[in-house]
Amino acid sequence: MVVTIKDVAKHANVAPSTVSRVIANHPRISDKTKERVRAAMKELGYHPNFNARSLANNSTRAIGLVMPSTADKALQNPFFPEVIRGISAAAHVKQYALHISTGGTDEEKLEGVMQMVQGRRVDGIILLYSRVDDEVLQYLRDKNFPFVVIGKPFTNVEDITHIDNNNFRAAKEVTEYLIQLGHERIGFVGGDNHLIVTIDRLGGYKKAIHEAQLTYRHEYVIHEEFLKEGGQEAVLELMSLSQPPTALVVSDDVMALGVLNMLDRMGKVVPDDISVVSFNNVLLSEIARPPLTSVDINIYQLGYEAAKNLILHVESPEEPIKRVIIPHKLIKRSSCIELQSK
Repeated sequence: MVVTIKDVAKHANVAPSTVSRVIANHPRISDKTKERVRAAMKELGYHPNFNARSLANNSTRAIGLVMPSTADKALQNPFFPEVIRGISAAAHVKQYALHISTGGTDEEKLEGVMQMVQGRRVDGIILLYSRVDDEVLQYLRDKNFPFVVIGKPFTNVEDITHIDNNNFRAAKEVTEYLIQLGHERIGFVGGDNHLIVTIDRLGGYKKAIHEAQLTYRHEYVIHEEFLKEGGQEAVLELMSLSQPPTALVVSDDVMALGVLNMLDRMGKVVPDDISVVSFNNVLLSEIARPPLTSVDINIYQLGYEAAKNLILHVESPEEPIKRVIIPHKLIKRSSCIELQSK
């Protein structure tokens, strides 16, 4: 027999309207009543019909996620499963589902977002990246559709809720750390140079080099994809220079893994021959050989805050625009060494 709201109300000794408000997590219902109603729901095996509620409220109770590239490619990088884990946790609290866009090209990505928006498949969208002149972001702005960016928007920063780290400061700090270890020839391996995270980290690296009155060398800066293969390509290029770097700032742990692999193939020992520091502090950085010094950017928290703030905006459109900065921390391991101690 199908259990209804009326059955739950009778069992909990409340009105059916109270059960509906408990399901919606209405703030005016006391915690004691919520506990009693939820206990009744669990005891009777009642599950709310969210599809019916969504139709009635003109809401999908779903969040759209847009990745910087195809899902299969992006998910090779542990950053994305971890940030989605954070998004999922916040969405679960408010009983929202997730809908992932899987477009391969910029055109397919935009088309997927247009389908989500125009087809009312989601109530809001999280961009899991920020890039220069992004058509998806501009489309969402033009449509006045609720969205949040993980990263710093390229323009209109004050008008867009975004969740970010201070990537400029983090990159400056790690470059200064290498300089304090005695390194003067420091290379930078970044991702796509149209991504704002790459631009900010390169900016922090440059600032540290200039403040230390070291020579900024264009040939020491390489841009590749945030994949292991990208790190391998970067190392081949940098180590072929007449004066190769003695240390590298690598903008992603997966790229850094490629760096370590290629250096090993070339007979170079980390950190004895070259020091390496990277970003994200995913599990790979801890189990790499040697374990990588890496910047912990609190990936899970980036995702959690993005979903939490998007749902706040969806449910309360008057919610103010926010800039949420998630703290970072340099985790020192075994991939860096003082130059003079070699």
